[in-house]
Amino acid sequence: MKIIKKAIFVSITLMILCGLIYPLFMTGVSQLIFNKKANGSLITVDGKEVGSELLGQNFTAAKFFKGRVSAVNYNTYTEKDTKLDESGKSAYAGVGSGSQNLAPSNEALKERVEKDIDSFLETNPSVKKEDIPTDLLTSSGSGLDPDISPKAAEIQIPAVSKGSGISEGDLKAILDKYTEGRTLGVFGEPRVNVLKVNIEIASILNKK
Repeated sequence: MKIIKKAIFVSITLMILCGLIYPLFMTGVSQLIFNKKANGSLITVDGKEVGSELLGQNFTAAKFFKGRVSAVNYNTYTEKDTKLDESGKSAYAGVGSGSQNLAPSNEALKERVEKDIDSFLETNPSVKKEDIPTDLLTSSGSGLDPDISPKAAEIQIPAVSKGSGISEGDLKAILDKYTEGRTLGVFGEPRVNVLKVNIEIASILNKK
């Protein structure tokens, strides 16, 4: 009985320490010191949450820059998309992450890339097929990458300028504003956050 009592006491003590006190302590510390990151790095505009700077979104309007291929088009779903049609199917695929991980030889991947190339060239007539940056045609490992390379952003300037009415010089300045360098000057590559750039564009257009 003594051994059983000790085992129960240790189990309860560890449950309280590891399952209650520690999580509450870490939650409190994160909310105090890393509040924005702990809450998903959400971006708020006029009191409304419009997205997270960590998650890519699917932008289709000509006035906005386009991001990488996304695994989740959560910002384009409507209430109608979540409902089942007569055949029992829905356009809503749910929220998830992860790329399809298809091999270069996969026909489905080839078809998707060719379709995206045609779509990009149609909206960016001044760009040659061989000049399209790879990151505009591929998804990241998570499929949620919110960033694109500076080259992938700059190549869209003429089309976005035409669609938004904002001068190419002003758009270049916006890109420079939201371009981040390598982490700690060593890790990764320079990148542009598409959501932040498009929020800036929307803000300019709303003032006109």
